[in-house]
Amino acid sequence: MPIFRSEKRHIMTPIKKITIPIEHTPTPHQRSYLNINMTEKENKERGKLLRQSVSLTDQSFWKVTRPRQDPIRILAEQAKTRIPTLIPLRHQRMSASPFAFFRGGAAIMAADLAKTPYTNLHVQLCGDMHVANFGFFATTEHHLAFGINDFDETLPGSWEWDLKRLVASAVIACESLGTNKTYSEDIVRTIVFSYRENMANYAKLPYIVLANQYLDDAQLRMSAQRYGKSAQNFLQKQIDLAQNSTNQSFLHKFTKNTNGRRRIIDEPPLITHSNVDHLGIPIEPLLDEAILTYADSLLSDRRQLLKRYVIQDFARKIVGVGSVGTSCWVLYMQGLNNQDPLFLQYKEAQKSVLAPYFGDPAFNHQGRRVVAGQRMLQGAPDILLGYGQAKNIDYYIRQLRDMKGGISIGSDDCGKKELPAFAYLFGWALALGHARSGNPSILSGYLGKSNQIDDALVDFSFAYAQQNAIDFETFTKAIKQGKLPCAK
Repeated sequence: MPIFRSEKRHIMTPIKKITIPIEHTPTPHQRSYLNINMTEKENKERGKLLRQSVSLTDQSFWKVTRPRQDPIRILAEQAKTRIPTLIPLRHQRMSASPFAFFRGGAAIMAADLAKTPYTNLHVQLCGDMHVANFGFFATTEHHLAFGINDFDETLPGSWEWDLKRLVASAVIACESLGTNKTYSEDIVRTIVFSYRENMANYAKLPYIVLANQYLDDAQLRMSAQRYGKSAQNFLQKQIDLAQNSTNQSFLHKFTKNTNGRRRIIDEPPLITHSNVDHLGIPIEPLLDEAILTYADSLLSDRRQLLKRYVIQDFARKIVGVGSVGTSCWVLYMQGLNNQDPLFLQYKEAQKSVLAPYFGDPAFNHQGRRVVAGQRMLQGAPDILLGYGQAKNIDYYIRQLRDMKGGISIGSDDCGKKELPAFAYLFGWALALGHARSGNPSILSGYLGKSNQIDDALVDFSFAYAQQNAIDFETFTKAIKQGKLPCAK
């Protein structure tokens, strides 16, 4: 089976208008508020007909280009909207490895995916889907769940953009672990099979049942059983860490008593105290404005809950790889006593990297866009998730620690033995988010029951991993030549 299909000529054509025979004429009572509710069978036929416009084999397309300046141009353009003093740190983090570069290059891949065939069948996209953007979180009912955990770039768009970015990241991550191509291909096939299998299952569920689905710890343990003891032990360790990651457990790790007052511990350059923002504007009035507008975005019962806490301290925090350069603060709040802490993360929201390709006319507030996307993809997220604005800068706010934990890919973390189990969970979690926000029956009909889409995305993922390696070399060369600033 050929890995690369770079010789294939690609011609972008609009999705054809397809007429689908209806087996019955619905009565007024069978009409939904917005459209005619078709049966699962009818929707699957619609999905199959989409292959006439974009075949499953078309999804394999990527033409490897070497070298190219697009990544440098895109990163320089992004830097214009970021905090200038943090751009060198962002580039330093991206220069650590091809996988780190990929993590910070969501805008690069979005520009590339726009050049590929896609069905334009919309779901809520994560927008920055990769193997390190999954983790554990607490549901509204405070049960542990597993799913997507980064939503800065979320926006409605064509489903395959998320899946293609995910499988490409899997190959790049596997290469960082020193695995061979057979191992990498198996990981990609596991992700795509899981996505396809679970999408078919979700297509059969009543919508109200689907809306309440999430991957709980029991389902995680059951899934890990098929992958051996090492995977089970690692998963249990991650579950235990997440369950013990609470506001109370975080208090003594993140704060200390200073002159009779508990304050956030400085860890420069990652966590630092400052009385002004990056523009020199006093931060306390900004926080006051942001918190007031944030409270307005919460449901009344959660607004009442927030009123029970008082801000004790705040500090600037540098997070992630792609997010470096955006404004981010941590708020330490306190309720009844020193054993009732609450930590909130207050993070700037800029336009999604997907906006140039799918638009975002429904969102005139970027924090609201992030919150809406997270609620759609996670289903039952943090009860204090909300958004606000200060000095015309959009923010979203969430709890910093509340049964949260991420998946770190590496020999000392999620390594060769553990990754296959998580690969299945990655595909499952993505399928759930897309099924909840899109039409799972149409998607399942398009994907089909064969492994044809699996084959296509194996080809795409290896081709794009090669492109990423070439772009990473161009990126590091630009740093050495002084074309891009980089911290030492």
